[in-house]
Amino acid sequence: MTNLSYILLQQGAAPGGGLGNFGFIGMMIVIFAIMYFMMIRPQQKRQKEIQKMRENMKVGDKVVTAGGIHGKIKEINDTNFLVEIAENVRIRVDKASVFASSSDVPAGN
Repeated sequence: MTNLSYILLQQGAAPGGGLGNFGFIGMMIVIFAIMYFMMIRPQQKRQKEIQKMRENMKVGDKVVTAGGIHGKIKEINDTNFLVEIAENVRIRVDKASVFASSSDVPAGN
């Protein structure tokens, strides 16, 4: 991909290359559009799904934190969860650090 874009840029920069200034601008727009649809848009969609999942969590749901800790929600506050990771062992984690419910994560070996 980079070799092709380099060749096209060289043709546009050369006098009488055919692409000219408008060709260069058009190519930059195409590159940005490809980046948007291949990288930015899917990431935004995934973030919306994660946010929706966090809003729908309730007490008793099993979750996995960003650090890989599995537990069960015991209490929900505005910005954090109280998660029980073992009997009578509870930790308070930020809502942003909970990225999946245990049912969404495949079982280990």
